[in-house]
Amino acid sequence: MSRSMKMPSRHKKPTAQNKPLRIFHGRMYFALQSLAGAAWWLGTIMLPALRESTLGGLSPLLVAIVDIPLFVIGSALAALNLRWAVWLATAWTTLVALCMVIYATVTTEAGLGAVLMVAAAVGSILAGTLMILGRIPSERLVTGPFAFRSSHTRVRSQLLIRTTIQIMVFWGVFLIVIPGIINSFEERWNLTVKFPILVIVAGFALLAFGTVLGVWSARAIANFGSGTPLPAAMAHHFVKRGPYAFVRNPMAIAGIVQGVAIGLFIGSWMVIAYAIAGSLLWNWLIRPHEEADLHERFGAEYDDYAAQVSCWIPTFSQADEDYDDEDETEADRAETDADHATVEHDHDADAQGRAANINVDADGARADRNDY
Repeated sequence: MSRSMKMPSRHKKPTAQNKPLRIFHGRMYFALQSLAGAAWWLGTIMLPALRESTLGGLSPLLVAIVDIPLFVIGSALAALNLRWAVWLATAWTTLVALCMVIYATVTTEAGLGAVLMVAAAVGSILAGTLMILGRIPSERLVTGPFAFRSSHTRVRSQLLIRTTIQIMVFWGVFLIVIPGIINSFEERWNLTVKFPILVIVAGFALLAFGTVLGVWSARAIANFGSGTPLPAAMAHHFVKRGPYAFVRNPMAIAGIVQGVAIGLFIGSWMVIAYAIAGSLLWNWLIRPHEEADLHERFGAEYDDYAAQVSCWIPTFSQADEDYDDEDETEADRAETDADHATVEHDHDADAQGRAANINVDADGARADRNDY
């Protein structure tokens, strides 16, 4: 790829001009949360099943006396951009989420209420941060041991060993330990749903596909980039071969597919939700910093690559066209080298033949002189 161009503004740091828009997004979230809370309280009055699944044995009247002013009305006031209401609604939502998790775990009741309040707490924290700070300080997530830096070694064998260890640790934590914990809460809260056998089989197939894609991507970074998948030991060279020829984030796609596959395989809808939510947070909070780092380190080479290869949707035709040309160039170079080697071999053979003839002629001349 030789064409260079400027990257879109997504690689630039947040500017003050975007702050009002981000605050508006936070206000809209609290407005929707207020409406959802009001609708939920109305539903608990009209639908006993909803009341039982979200409140369990708790008294609706006692909970409503506190929750409606702090959650419903507090979220509405936060939507009006009152800072004290933002703090109040966020703090109350987080506290209720923690209490509901404990209550549902101890009593095995109101599991759905615990899930809904955890989701509301995460949303309130993100929206509240947008309104208070005008942005989400996601750069703090890529500092310290998680900061972007190149690998300390370029030895291929060491890189492959480190990549293998990283994959085992990463997959062990995010695909075994955390899903196992989530599934245990799901069972404890009586929220399990029986999946059909075909769905379980599909989950196994997706898990195999995601695993192969993840290993292929990791090896491409080690082989062609002299680095590892982790930010703390990134590639020294820009990688646009292997799966990276078709999509910019094959490792992330592999992780998402694996997370969803684990949920399908063990029959856990909460694990599937965890995988999807994690992918969204990674896309919004981490990916912009990763792309900015790639743009800073590789410049026009990455700019041109990002302009031609999609972030999430594979672009096979473009990638095939580009890398077929590269493969042909490498093949032509190999063929040229082989021709040069053949020519040099022929020259050596001719030189040896001429030397042999000279020796024969010299021996014949000496023999003639002796006979004479």
